[in-house]
Amino acid sequence: MAESKIVRINDIIEQVTSYFPEADLGLISRAYVFSAKVHQGQTRMSGEPYLNHPLSVARILADLNLDVYTVATGLLHDTVEDTCATLEEIQELFGDEVAFLVDGVTKISKITSDRKQDTHADNFRKMILAMSKDIRVLLVKLADRMHNMRTLEYMPVEKQERTARNTLDIYAPLAGRLGLYLVKRELEDLSLRYVHPEMYCDIKDKLMRTSEQRERYVNEVIGIIESRLAQSGIKAGISGRNKHLFSIYSKMQTQNLNFSQIYDLTAFRIIVNDRPECYEVLGIIHALWKPIPGRFKDYISLPKANMYQSLHTSVIGPYGQRIEIQIRTGEMDRVARHGIAAHWKYKEGSTVAQKHDQRFTWLQNILESQKEMSDSREFLDAFRVEVFPDEVFAFTPAGKVVELPKGATPIDFAYSIHTDIGNRCVGARVNNGIVPLRYEIRSGDVVEILTQSGHHPSRDWLKIVKTSRARTKIRNWIRQQELERSIVLGREIGEKEFRKHKLNFSRMLKDGELTEKMGSGSFKDADDLLAAIGQGRIGIRQVINKCMPDEAEGAAAEPETSKRAQKILARNNTLGVVVQGMDDMLVRFGKCCTPIHGDPIKGFITRGRGVTIHARECTFLTSADPERIIDAQWDDRARHVAVVPLEVICEDKKGLLASITSSIASAETNIINASVRTTPDKKAVSVFNVEINSVAMLDAVIGEIRKIRGVLTVSRLRH
Repeated sequence: MAESKIVRINDIIEQVTSYFPEADLGLISRAYVFSAKVHQGQTRMSGEPYLNHPLSVARILADLNLDVYTVATGLLHDTVEDTCATLEEIQELFGDEVAFLVDGVTKISKITSDRKQDTHADNFRKMILAMSKDIRVLLVKLADRMHNMRTLEYMPVEKQERTARNTLDIYAPLAGRLGLYLVKRELEDLSLRYVHPEMYCDIKDKLMRTSEQRERYVNEVIGIIESRLAQSGIKAGISGRNKHLFSIYSKMQTQNLNFSQIYDLTAFRIIVNDRPECYEVLGIIHALWKPIPGRFKDYISLPKANMYQSLHTSVIGPYGQRIEIQIRTGEMDRVARHGIAAHWKYKEGSTVAQKHDQRFTWLQNILESQKEMSDSREFLDAFRVEVFPDEVFAFTPAGKVVELPKGATPIDFAYSIHTDIGNRCVGARVNNGIVPLRYEIRSGDVVEILTQSGHHPSRDWLKIVKTSRARTKIRNWIRQQELERSIVLGREIGEKEFRKHKLNFSRMLKDGELTEKMGSGSFKDADDLLAAIGQGRIGIRQVINKCMPDEAEGAAAEPETSKRAQKILARNNTLGVVVQGMDDMLVRFGKCCTPIHGDPIKGFITRGRGVTIHARECTFLTSADPERIIDAQWDDRARHVAVVPLEVICEDKKGLLASITSSIASAETNIINASVRTTPDKKAVSVFNVEINSVAMLDAVIGEIRKIRGVLTVSRLRH
């Protein structure tokens, strides 16, 4: 595994020259001198000069064969954030392109800071948006993360694990999605070292102990393949390598295996001259050793989204050992090793833009989706769906290839073609046969979407779709329908209540008088105000009071619904619940689950009745509209007293009921009512409705009851 070492500027220049002889090396030299000057005197946690970090980042970028602007950015990426240098200086000394890249990296540099989840998600969203403008921003960030991971041992233990998990969650899959598999593997192995250090050391130690044995086996297999290919007149480069530590760890976890049960620790790569030879070699390998069913993948005919191409097969090799073999051409191997950088094209003074390249259709999908997402955490979830695909390739009737994640349905397929087709989808024909919308598309399927005018998405679709694009489009449609219904409801409430006070609601709304009286900036427009009324975010009484003449304001008859709302609102300060992003909302508790202080809770936005608080595991929430479920938490400054039913099953003995009621009283709580019944097997089943203000109090009551001899079980009932 790569370790941090001192990098010289000459090493970087030599590497750039090797793949781009006409490069403007002066730009790199000037960037080095400037970086050395502004970072002078700075050191890293390891004690080494800070300059070694930008040098190492630049060397990683050069090893990826990137252009001089990106390499120069590697040298300068921390100057604006960590030194007295300004972006204007960078622009003046190194030009617009380098300044743009440095600015992009600077803006996303705090993504790994220890912040709240929603802030982290928002920062991540900004990073993806910056990446969409120029993919090189992310490449510099990946190189920066790689060197930081190589030197992570010098950071505090808490930050080591946090950074490693963040790397596994975001950066490693991103590197894989860009085809940077060498970067991905190193990031995964380095992360494993800090996330599961004992497992990391154990796997590494066992690999070391068996290295000589595996090396002999690799040489034997290579010799057999070379001999067989030579007989067919095929010249090929053959190599064998150990699987990286994280892939071994993942296989052990997913298949519940120990190290001794992992047989395919070594993978072989065969590099040939052209595409026909790839298939010819595949036939030779399958004739030589028995292939393992279901383990063959043809990424040459159907490349991955990042343009990775190769034939993958697994066979039973010598001595019954499973071995994995990859077959590809030299150009395919270059792409496999360098990913996006293998496609980089140079011309004097600039790099060819690739914003709309087909390699980034997945990125374009999530960027399109993010425009319709108000929640950054939703965007982060959508991104995870896109960067962890197990691809299947389906076809339109016209032969167009559509890439989808494993498990995708015809609905996902429809939305990948066009939003309108997805919205009007009523069914699908796969391989000329009608299939249900839950059908999971398989590679090679020919899918024809059946549509119907006037049809619209169903909320149930959210339970079966796999792509972020489909999920976003469906949610957007549902959200729009909910908004329209809220506007209609708000108008009905407004007209009804305003008539009671001889006020013309429609005229005041149309003239803009209502939104003006509610306060400048409170609502975007009339529809926004109507939606707020319909959703219960603002009481109609509050609107009426703003519109009544001052002398009549207090005398206005209060609508019955408003009276009830005010009573609930008056109780809010004592309910002990804080609803995220909802100030002065009506809050009540769901009778279906009776949450008490300490239970994990969620809020559900009702139509015109504020927010209902439910226990997080309440069955109501599992079938409720996810768009109306919001975060909520208990406020320790106030305690809500709830009536909680407790079921006690005990032996049917004289005096036992009195003992139970006495123990409940000793826990300093009240019994509201109780019911008792006996069973044929001589047991008594009692239900006590008791006043409880917290989970701790509930545990205390249950604990007291359980102490009584003859009590068999005590449990909290939920409706």
